[in-house]
Amino acid sequence: DGRFSFVSNPSRTDQFQNVADKYDDQIGRDESVMGINLLRRSLLYFHARGTVLEVGAGTGRNIAYYPSSSVDRVLMIDSSDKMLLQARKKIQGIEKPKFACRVGDGSDLHEFPDQCFDTVVDTFGLCSYDDPIVVLKEMKRVCKPEGKILLLEHGRSKTWDFITNYLDKHAERHAKNWGCVWNRDLDKVVEESDLELDILHTWHFGTTYYMVCRP
Repeated sequence: DGRFSFVSNPSRTDQFQNVADKYDDQIGRDESVMGINLLRRSLLYFHARGTVLEVGAGTGRNIAYYPSSSVDRVLMIDSSDKMLLQARKKIQGIEKPKFACRVGDGSDLHEFPDQCFDTVVDTFGLCSYDDPIVVLKEMKRVCKPEGKILLLEHGRSKTWDFITNYLDKHAERHAKNWGCVWNRDLDKVVEESDLELDILHTWHFGTTYYMVCRP
C-alpha cells in the first residue's frame, strides 16, 4: 500500500550500531528470566563440535557456553562492527576454544569454501536478516555433510493465537527499536531452506524455536 515499514526496510539493522553498547544490559535481564541462557548452554554443549562458524554473533552472548572439551575454534561474524567490539572484549584471555571475530554478512559467505565447518550456529539472528532463507542456505553450504546447523530463534506461535496476534501488532515497533522481525514463520523458513530438521523444541508459548538441523 506504499506505506513505510521497518519490518521490510533493510536499513532497520542499522539500529544494532546504535544499541551495541547497551545491548547486553537491556537484553540480559530478560534472557535470564526467560531461561534463554539455559537454552543457549544446552544447544551448544550437546551439539557444537570442532570448528564452528557463528553468524549474526552480535555481542557474543554465546561465548560462555561453547564447551572447550568438544569445540576447537569459533569464528564469529556480524555485520555490526560495534556489536563485535563488545564480543571482542569478552574473548580476551580465553585460551580454549580459540575465538575470532570478523565483520561479515551471513547472507553472503563467499569467502568460505563449501563444507568447511563442523558446526554452524545462529541464535536470535535470523530475525535481523532481510531474507533468512538465503542465510540458511549459505549456512548449509559451508557446513560439512556430517555437521550440524544449530538455531535458537524468535518466531510465530503456532499454538497460541493471542501471542502471535501480539507479535504481529507490535512487529513494526520491535523492528524499529531492535532491528528484529520477531513474527516470521520459522517452520516455513527452515523447510524452504532445504535443511533436514533433527530436533525441534519450542518454548515461551511457541515463540522460541530450538532447532538442530543437518545440511
